[in-house]
Amino acid sequence: MSNNLARRSIASVGWNAGASVITITVLFVRSVLLARLLPVDVFGVYAGVGALIALTVVLPNFGMGAAFLHRAPETEDEERAAAVHFTLKLIFTLLWAAAMIAWGLIFTQGQTRTTLIVVTIATAGIQLAQTPDLILTRRVVHRRLALLQSATAISTTLVAVFLAWRGVTLWALLATDIVTLVVTLVMLYVWRPVWRPRLAWVPDVVRYYLRFGSKVVTSVGLLQALNNVDDLWTRYYLGTTAMGYYSRAYTFATYPRRVLAGPVNDVAGGTYAELKRDRRRLSQAFFRSNALLVRTGFFMGGVLALIAPELVMILLGEKWLPMLQAFRLMLVFTLLDPIKLTVGNLFVAVGQPELLIRTRLVQLAVLVIGLYTLGFRLGITGVALVVDVMLIVGMVVLFHQARVHVDYSLRQLFAVPTLALILGLAAGAGAMLLAGDQATANLLMAVLKGGAFSVVFVAVLWIFEHRQLTSMAIQIGIRLPWLSLGRSRPDDAE
Repeated sequence: MSNNLARRSIASVGWNAGASVITITVLFVRSVLLARLLPVDVFGVYAGVGALIALTVVLPNFGMGAAFLHRAPETEDEERAAAVHFTLKLIFTLLWAAAMIAWGLIFTQGQTRTTLIVVTIATAGIQLAQTPDLILTRRVVHRRLALLQSATAISTTLVAVFLAWRGVTLWALLATDIVTLVVTLVMLYVWRPVWRPRLAWVPDVVRYYLRFGSKVVTSVGLLQALNNVDDLWTRYYLGTTAMGYYSRAYTFATYPRRVLAGPVNDVAGGTYAELKRDRRRLSQAFFRSNALLVRTGFFMGGVLALIAPELVMILLGEKWLPMLQAFRLMLVFTLLDPIKLTVGNLFVAVGQPELLIRTRLVQLAVLVIGLYTLGFRLGITGVALVVDVMLIVGMVVLFHQARVHVDYSLRQLFAVPTLALILGLAAGAGAMLLAGDQATANLLMAVLKGGAFSVVFVAVLWIFEHRQLTSMAIQIGIRLPWLSLGRSRPDDAE
């Protein structure tokens, strides 16, 4: 049984890794093409509604997915547990969708109303497909989910880009939600259906779902608030155009972290849980995971911050230059946020998730105060700055609390990469000054600045940490079998 689970785990990791590469590539291309084809304010309308949906959809979810995946006597009968889950999801989702549509009809108008109604209906349909999704996840069979992820990315991109090319604006973005709904339903319910919907009401299972969900929903709701309050504030106080710039700045700043941060965080949670009673090894795993994220994050953040003007001009065009400073500031958030997540995984692994709730409450207070203090004065640049401050406050609190469970040195974690970052930025700026008028082309300037930064950054790390980096690479290769050439260890599977 354990060997079978190991094989399924490794196969699932492989499918997910392949799907992630395809998805990231396709969605990046789509983001670039749509940014060139569509007006800025259309992104603002769509992103503002998306933030509201993401914040409120926590209610129909109500942590019931985690309850279904959690092994308990009430969910041992998978068929019965799935039927009860689907029944509760149907009730919660219909109530949520009715409330959102009523809100849209009463309090919104024009493009915002259209977007809210369409996205609500599409999201509600996708929510009702969560049960078969969870069944596959519970069985550790991710092949279909990986195919669904890739098929959704490719099909939505083809439709959205075609519509935008033909002159359609808002509906080019709304089409991504509609196509996602259709593909999801077909892949899970129509083509060789994973599970056939049926209703069931078993009181003890219902109570289990609601009891478990009530413990999760607050933490998840706070996390969604931290991720979306800045978007909602920007949309309703600064307008759709500002929201358009802000949403694209965030979107493009998030792509680099998806390459490594996702796989590392996926592995970190399981690793911490396995080692929670061995403080020495847990401390080693904690340090290695965060050290890797700090060094890769500082490197990618430094390169992108330097070449940001050329990157925006080459990929998106001159109309997107107003988002430049916000994009640079968002790099701090999107490249440090995975570190905060790995620390959060530690508290979940040791059975103290309530510490995350306290930290998120502090962060939410900082975010709200900061938005009203700097947002009006500095626009989207101020909003991005506040988000960075909120993240840093959260990291300080979490790292301080983490000392109860692990031993680590902040100096060893941050000193050398910070020095490498500073010297690399100085080298990049120096290369730009030396080039002068000889490097007016955007691509050439980007290569010069990025190359100078990369050489200096890597050199500094190698001088001070070459032994640690070599050891870390070996350890990461062992823990992430799909990244090591032909090497795998079943006992390290998820």
